[in-house]
Order: sequence, then C-alpha cells, then structure tokens
Amino acid sequence: MGAEIMGPEQACGDDVVLAWEGRDVLAVRLPQLSDSLDHILAALERRYGMPLSELDRKAKQSVVRTLEGRGAFSVRHGVETVAGALGVSRFTVYNYLNRENTPKSE
Repeated sequence: MGAEIMGPEQACGDDVVLAWEGRDVLAVRLPQLSDSLDHILAALERRYGMPLSELDRKAKQSVVRTLEGRGAFSVRHGVETVAGALGVSRFTVYNYLNRENTPKSE
C-alpha cells in the first residue's frame, strides 16, 4: 500500500517500529491516506485487468463499494479522485454511494 521500510533509528513520530525478541529491527512509515487511495485504485485496476474507466456500470458500482469499505471517501477530494479514475462525474459516484446506502423497500 505504499509503506516505506527503514531502519529503526530512522523512525519518527507516527512510524511503526517492529521488534523481534526484544530488539527493534525495522520501522514502517505508512503513507498518507491520500497516497494510499492511489495505491488502492492501482490495485483495483490490476484486479480487473483494465483501466477502471473501461469497466461497465455494475463493476464500477462494485469498485465504489470496495472503496467505501476502505474509507476512500473520508479522504479530502476522495470522490473527485475516484470519479476521475472511473471516468464518471462526482454526481455519479454520489449516486452509487446513495444507492448502496438506501434501504431496500419490500
């Protein structure tokens, strides 16, 4: 997901230091959430084997569900980024989100 691995002596602030048998062995610097969104989109393109903009509507809706589950829309400009990757408008992304969150009537 774009994390950086470094020696424990290089760790700072929010880095995660991993220890083995009581000794610090490495540190992991997690990417900013907005950088992670780019990595998630790239992984989804690899999964589908094509640019996300070439997917059909149903597959794009599935992508939006996956991204919502991963918190992609809590990132600043997340909807705009996803809309650009899918080749749809922000309005369409919001429609996909609303469709998923609307209770089904019986």
